[in-house]
Formats: sequence, structure tokens, C-alpha cells
Amino acid sequence: MTMLVGKKAPHFSADAVVNGGEFEENFSLSNYQGKKHVLFFFYPLDFTFVCPTEIIAFQERINDFESRNVQVVGCSIDSKFSHWAWLNTPKDRGGIQGVAYPLVADVNKTIATNYGVLAGKYTYNDEEQLEWVGDNGESAVAYRGLFLIDKEGVVRHQVVNDMPLGRSIDEALRMIDALQFFEEKGEVCPANWEKGKDGMDATAEGVAKYLGSH
Repeated sequence: MTMLVGKKAPHFSADAVVNGGEFEENFSLSNYQGKKHVLFFFYPLDFTFVCPTEIIAFQERINDFESRNVQVVGCSIDSKFSHWAWLNTPKDRGGIQGVAYPLVADVNKTIATNYGVLAGKYTYNDEEQLEWVGDNGESAVAYRGLFLIDKEGVVRHQVVNDMPLGRSIDEALRMIDALQFFEEKGEVCPANWEKGKDGMDATAEGVAKYLGSH
């Protein structure tokens, strides 16, 4: 897995579906640079099972993200047409109708590769033919990667789950709160920190003071 924390988020320009059904060409996370934090997440495939629970869960908490000035963006290796079809399929038929944040189409798998979440790699066999070698037999899809990117375009947090393991929206929000607390206060966030709790100075004295009062 590629470690991107502390580095500029890999740039891309790709097709996306925005506002629940509008095609946008040359969509890029750089559109938000200097304006918003971005929560950029990958999921394996459209029209699957765990994926819609996550995608819809992000939408159900979208006000929580917007109140923090955070843009949620999803991405998979499906085409923009597949995204559009899924977005226009009712939930009771396995769709994600009602989701309004952007879904990026990574049909060439270059975005997932650059973010280090593609579940395997392409290689050449003994006959010099290109073939796919999946991790544990996985298809050429993305793991459940999630990246918190600050307003300068730097990755500040990343987590990657295997295919069966859905992510926690509460944890994503907690990490956003922690980053924004640090940006505002200059104090670091200790273990199990939550919004409203004390931070601490990143010094020996600060740690001693924090531990002595908890």
C-alpha cells in the first residue's frame, strides 16, 4: 500500500457524476484546494452489497460534513454510465438514488493505482503477455480506501479496509474534527479524542499535564 500521509494527494482529472445525475468532465479534487477539506473514498464496484451501505451512509450524514466545510467524493473503477445508472436506481432495488456528492469514474484504474488501493497489479507472464495478479485472487478493483485531504491538497489521514469491511462514518467525522481542532488550536489530539474534549501541547510538559488531569 502506498503511504500518502504528509504528501500531496495524487492529481487526477476524470469523468464524474455530480448532483445525483449530471455528467462532469475533467473533475478534479484540485477544484476544492484552498476552499474545502476533502474526504475522498474508494469502493470496489457499483451494484454490489457492502458498497451501497457506505455510500448511502455518507449521504445520510452529508450535513455533518458540510457543516465542517468538507467535500465528500467517492470513486470506483466503474464508468460514468454505471454510476449514473446506479444513482438512478431506487434503494429498494439495490440502488443509491438520492446520493448527491460526486462519484468519480476510474475506468483506467490509474487513480486507484496512484492512491495505492488497487487490489493487485498487472504484470507480464513467461509468454510476455500482460496479465492481472490479484491480491488473494481479487479482481482489478479498489480496496475501501479513505483519504482526508486538507485545503492545501495534502493527505493528513488514510485508512484502507479489505473488501468485506465497511467503514465507520463516525470515525471519519472524528478524524476531521481532530484535524480541524489541530489547525485551529495548534494542540494535538490524544488517544480516543472527540470533539469537545481537551487537546494537549506536544511537549513533555504538555503530556504530563494532560495525563495528570485525566
